[in-house]
Amino acid sequence: MAEIKTVSVIGMGYIGLPTCAIFASRGLNVIGVDVNGAVVEKVNRGEIHIVEPDLDGLIQKVVANGKLMAYSTPQPADAYIIAVPTPMTHDHKPDVTYVLAAARSIAPVLKRGDLVVLESTSPVGTTRIMTGLLAELRPDLKFPVQHGEDADVLVAYSPERVLPGKVLTELINNDRSIGGLSRKSSERTAALYSTFVTGDLFMTTAESAELVKLTENAFRDVNIAFANELAAVCQDLSLNVWEVIDLANRHPRVNILQPSPGVGGHCIAVDPYFIIDAAPNSTRLMASARRINSERPMSVVRDIEALLDPSRK
Repeated sequence: MAEIKTVSVIGMGYIGLPTCAIFASRGLNVIGVDVNGAVVEKVNRGEIHIVEPDLDGLIQKVVANGKLMAYSTPQPADAYIIAVPTPMTHDHKPDVTYVLAAARSIAPVLKRGDLVVLESTSPVGTTRIMTGLLAELRPDLKFPVQHGEDADVLVAYSPERVLPGKVLTELINNDRSIGGLSRKSSERTAALYSTFVTGDLFMTTAESAELVKLTENAFRDVNIAFANELAAVCQDLSLNVWEVIDLANRHPRVNILQPSPGVGGHCIAVDPYFIIDAAPNSTRLMASARRINSERPMSVVRDIEALLDPSRK
């Protein structure tokens, strides 16, 4: 297949915009796409709408040299990276509406030889569902779900694993999982990310890569819940949790986290539910951790109220 010269990033949020900047800084022509017209206008002025160290200068540079242009609708490209939100519903069910909307938006401009990469944190099976939708919308093209290595359009899942405030550094340095729907899909995706990733690239299936991303955040959620539950135990026993953790961590194979008011953000507090929803009978520990951390803020509030007004105890 021909060399990838133009990359389109669908969604210019806290992952999509830095991804645009890094690809463009490596000499690729980048098309950033966002449904928010204000974001498109701002990026085309060389400005950013999110807070991320060093991103403003990089965006200004790649817009000025013509390597990044923003649009409100997808334009033809050689590779498409979907980096849109995957929130959950009020009853803790995964919502992949934005992913499917992104797929619908790029379908008209897809051509033979293109690559589609889903980066959004997604429930297991989302990449195949998205590809099935693309196949329905473009029956003139072959996709790997039905045609394997003979597909016209290659598809893979490759999630980010970055920390806000260090996104540019971690996009470059961190290892990546690449889950292609075919061997060719994985290889072409690896070649694309090799333009800037200095970490290792590990090839696996799309489903495994999807679960890997969810597992990383569920693991962190469980560890946070353990520390918070230990704090409750120490409170019941009138012991100092900080001392208990400090002394327990003197064990060479123990590393208990610090208790906290719970879990914030839109990753750790959300992603475990994607696993719980998929396997409710096998996720009692994850579900318990979610409950502990979700209840933690109000528990802290009650403790503060009791300190301010002892009659509340």
